[in-house]
Amino acid sequence: MKKVSFHDEIEKNKRKSLFLVFVVFSFLLFTFYIISLFFDPIYRWILILFGIAFSVIYILIGWENGDKIILKSVNAKEAVGKKYLQLNNVVEELSIAAGIPKPKVYVIDSDEMNAFATGKDPQHSSIAVTRGLIEKLNRDELSGVIGHEIAHIANYDIRFSMLVATLVGMVVILSDMFLRSLKYRDDNSGKVSVILILIGLIFAILAPLAVRLVQFAISRRREFLADATSAKLTRYPEGLASALEKIMKHNKGTMEVSEGVSHLFFVDPHINYIDSLFSTHPPIEERIRILRSM
Repeated sequence: MKKVSFHDEIEKNKRKSLFLVFVVFSFLLFTFYIISLFFDPIYRWILILFGIAFSVIYILIGWENGDKIILKSVNAKEAVGKKYLQLNNVVEELSIAAGIPKPKVYVIDSDEMNAFATGKDPQHSSIAVTRGLIEKLNRDELSGVIGHEIAHIANYDIRFSMLVATLVGMVVILSDMFLRSLKYRDDNSGKVSVILILIGLIFAILAPLAVRLVQFAISRRREFLADATSAKLTRYPEGLASALEKIMKHNKGTMEVSEGVSHLFFVDPHINYIDSLFSTHPPIEERIRILRSM
């Protein structure tokens, strides 16, 4: 088996993040250009210039505040007070072991057992865990899950995943805007061809699929690498294996979170046929088998 360098993985994630920004920026400009074809030439350039400004601002917001947007979308609350002392201690211990600053810690009010990490780099990162995870796992199992999320932070997986969640989600919104713009065209002007209308409809149909395909492009290898890093940090692979076993038996896959952020979680928060086709998570049974073979 080819050896995996953590430094190579970090550099690869940084390159993927920049490439995604370029792709999304190009896609946004293309979308505004297509929409501008529905308007008179005098307004066309105004709309294109607006599209450039909008794209730049949107990408900057996604880059700087994507983690806050994601945490807000899942209604995560900061883990403060004695109630979360053990959780914060575990996060701090494993952060020190990984050589990164302690991330901010949040709790999601859900009976399901799950967690995720987000942020643009280890200096600006957060970990969110569900109430169910805190209540149902012992300290060794909790350490295994937190170690997995710490690995995502140290390996810069969080940056690419955050950008996928915040930037690619705009695809669906813009496709909806495109369809709505059809209502305001002048049917008597003859300037809008049937071909443009068909492009708009095809674009709107393919947009949600595009989001799925980008999520699917997130390599499952990152999950295996994070599991291995967790075992390295905790020196106890059985802790994470046991946590995965409990999660597999307990979780019903009914977390109320957007599909746009589902790829961030420790295990897939949804269980349905579509998710199984485009899952960004490897099978839990396989993860357990690998951990117990260490």
